[in-house]
Amino acid sequence: MSGAGFHVHAPHEHEMEHAIEHAGEHPAAGHGNMVNQIAMVTAVIATVGAIFSYMGGATQANAGLLKNDAAIRKTEASNQWNYFQAKSTKQSLAEVSRDLAPADRQAFYQAKIDRYEKEKNEIKTEAEKIEAAAKEADRQSEVQMHQHHRWAQATTVLQVSIALAAIALLTRKKWLEWAMFGVAGVGVAVGALAMLHI
Repeated sequence: MSGAGFHVHAPHEHEMEHAIEHAGEHPAAGHGNMVNQIAMVTAVIATVGAIFSYMGGATQANAGLLKNDAAIRKTEASNQWNYFQAKSTKQSLAEVSRDLAPADRQAFYQAKIDRYEKEKNEIKTEAEKIEAAAKEADRQSEVQMHQHHRWAQATTVLQVSIALAAIALLTRKKWLEWAMFGVAGVGVAVGALAMLHI
């Protein structure tokens, strides 16, 4: 009711004016934006997490293959060293035979000794080469396992971030939303370390 410059508001008029002036700031609208933002970020985090999980599985498989390759090469190297030992035994027997043989047969045994020495050197070179390849495969396997652990850490941190997102949605706590962003950032950083082999 108004009269001579005096205006009295009805109780609901003040609330209506406030609602119109602050329509974009209404708590329900703020929560809607929060829900949309968290939903979108969670989808991105889940996608990145899936990629990290795939990379973790791939590096673990590679590490296993390299470890298997190292084991095969160690067996090959062992076979070569056994072959080397067999040639050494034959060479020793030829040396004994040469020393006990009559003079006209000593040249025959000396030729065998020389042949065994040459063969032993070739076998030794091959065994050392195979051993080096086995050590390299072991080293590469360790590198792949380290990278696998980084990918797994990154995936786990991103999963924690998704859990924080769910809690933030349920509680409508802004600080949990920020915690989700922070933890997601840490997960992406750990993923970057994995990508850089650090």
